[in-house]
Amino acid sequence: MKLSTSDRKKFRVKSKVKKVAGLDRLRLCIYRSTKNISAQIIDDKNNKTLFSASSIEKEIKNLKMKNKTDLSKIVAERLAKKAKEKKVSKIYFDRGVYKYHGRVKVFAETLRKNGMDF
Repeated sequence: MKLSTSDRKKFRVKSKVKKVAGLDRLRLCIYRSTKNISAQIIDDKNNKTLFSASSIEKEIKNLKMKNKTDLSKIVAERLAKKAKEKKVSKIYFDRGVYKYHGRVKVFAETLRKNGMDF
C-alpha cells in the first residue's frame, strides 16, 4: 500500500523526534486546521494522552478571536498552565506535517516563554 505525501511526512518527523528524545520526556503533538488549533501531551511509554488544549473549548471559543495567531497563543498558554499543574516541563515537539512557521512557530515560542523545555 502506498502512503500519501502527508502520511510520509508525518511518519518521518515522528520517527526523527522519537530517536532524539529520551524516555524522560513526553511528546507534544500539534494539529492545526484552517480555523482552529489543538495540541496534546502524550506519554509514549504508556500510550496515553495526559492533557490537551484546543481552540474549540468553550472558554476559548467565547473570546471571539479574529486573529488565528493570537488564538494559538491563548491555546499554548492554556496548555502550559495545565502542564505546570501536573509538574511537566520537559517535552519534545512533534510538529507533524506542519512547517515550523506561522501559527506553529508562535505556539512553540509561547510554550517556551511559559516554562516548557524542548
